[in-house]
Amino acid sequence: MTRAGSGNAWKHRNYDSDFPRTFKTRKLKSVPQYTVDDLYISPLCRRRRYNEEDGRAYYEPMERRLKPSGIHILDELLLRLTQGKSSMREFVNLHGLRTEDVDSLIFLLTGMRGIDFRQAYQSRLVDELLRYTDLEQADVARLSGLGTAYNLYLVCKRDHGVAPGVRRKQLQKEGDVGRFAL
Repeated sequence: MTRAGSGNAWKHRNYDSDFPRTFKTRKLKSVPQYTVDDLYISPLCRRRRYNEEDGRAYYEPMERRLKPSGIHILDELLLRLTQGKSSMREFVNLHGLRTEDVDSLIFLLTGMRGIDFRQAYQSRLVDELLRYTDLEQADVARLSGLGTAYNLYLVCKRDHGVAPGVRRKQLQKEGDVGRFAL
């Protein structure tokens, strides 16, 4: 006999064989209207230019697509993700929605599960911040909505098989750092 809360109460059952886990996967039967790249809003808003007279560098504002889908609720979500605000709970509560509502909208437009879309979006954001900035990894994690440098490490390992520092070296080409600014 085991006490409640001791963690041994269910050891007599082998749940792996008694209850095999199955997941319902959905597949969009039509061509998705958007990809992550189509909907991506870059956090980089200024471009480096050089003065023709003296050759000094300066930054000028870039034109940005802040409403890539034209669907207000989705565009607001994309802007929040770009700003590093990755909390779905906060977003859905703000609009009186359920997470499933947003996930269904994303699925209909991209053919991707909501969580997969958000992870791909954050990964693209991380890549851009690593390539064009010299920000510390903790700052990249914060600005991308991942929170901590450890989470950034986990995402880079999951998506690319390397640590963030190695990923930065893979992405950066000569002149990339400072080409754009936040």
